[in-house]
Amino acid sequence: MKAPKDLYRLDQWYEGFGQGLMVIAGPCSAETRQQVLQAAREISVFRQVKALRAGIWKPRTRPDSFQGVGEKALAWLQEARAETGLRMAVEVATPAHVEMALKYEMDMVWLGARTTSNPFSLQQLTASLRASQVPVLIKNPVNPDIQLWIGALERLYQAGLRKLAAVHRGFYPYEPTSYRNLPQWEMLIELKRQWPELPIICDPSHIAGESSYVGEIAQQSLDLNADGLMIEAHPNPPEALSDPRQQLTPAQLGQLLDALKKRDPSSANPHFNSNLENLREQIDAIDHRMLDILARRMKTVRQIGRYKKQNQVSILQMNRWQDILTNRLARGQKLGLDQEFLKKLLELIHKESIHQQRQLINQDKTDS
Repeated sequence: MKAPKDLYRLDQWYEGFGQGLMVIAGPCSAETRQQVLQAAREISVFRQVKALRAGIWKPRTRPDSFQGVGEKALAWLQEARAETGLRMAVEVATPAHVEMALKYEMDMVWLGARTTSNPFSLQQLTASLRASQVPVLIKNPVNPDIQLWIGALERLYQAGLRKLAAVHRGFYPYEPTSYRNLPQWEMLIELKRQWPELPIICDPSHIAGESSYVGEIAQQSLDLNADGLMIEAHPNPPEALSDPRQQLTPAQLGQLLDALKKRDPSSANPHFNSNLENLREQIDAIDHRMLDILARRMKTVRQIGRYKKQNQVSILQMNRWQDILTNRLARGQKLGLDQEFLKKLLELIHKESIHQQRQLINQDKTDS
């Protein structure tokens, strides 16, 4: 499927919704009527906050965990909307959830990471959402699978929904990290490349897992042209029934919003544009030289492969590979290159070198 050209912009969802920085904020879970109303009142004073988010049904790993209060919280959200004017957003995971969310006229719904990962659940939800024009936010799947994410978007789009947005909430880490989930910003960039008209919202709370990291992640996403943010804020985070560590107080949310900088993707300054174009031309020329050098390297690799084969020498030479890795990393450090980046680059080049030499052997076997 080709990237759609008829998606609605955020400012076409609701009046004033996409002007400036658009933020969806609120508690991880709707716990009590008082908590919902207090959260809505305290975050509605910030001009960037356009909608309140609150979990009504919570998909929890353990059955004894708090799983949300269900339908009665939808009435609390209706009351909060009437008092503050904020739009209301809830997560849905079953057709019954969709039916109730539409019954209480929720302004938008989102699909969680677990739901996005399950095509069967998505198909059922798509059928339930087909007749509505409610905006739908689709969180990325748990694992970094861009096709699974795009597949969820395609299902909803093919059902006639045009008010769609992706929510980048990070990906499951397979080893301990500072963050709860890995940002893997390259996934956000790739999604934007494949669906350029799709609004993308970042959920720094779920990436961070700790309130102290939320601000830095939010700014990183804005620097990559994210269209908005979804941030968890609770009147009293230590007493929250779910995810207390990653939730901000409303006061902390206000401080964070004041500190964030939403930069324009382009500039009307002709001097800036001229200098930028000159620098980009330099980048293009350097890239062309890099590709020429890489092609020459692979040509030499194939010559080495033929020479090894003629002399019955194995493809992999661990001592040589270790010398390359050590020497190149030392050289790169002197040049100011990031060591982790350089190591990954060298490993990719080495992997392709092995592949090129293996192809020679397989080709010879085919020819014989």
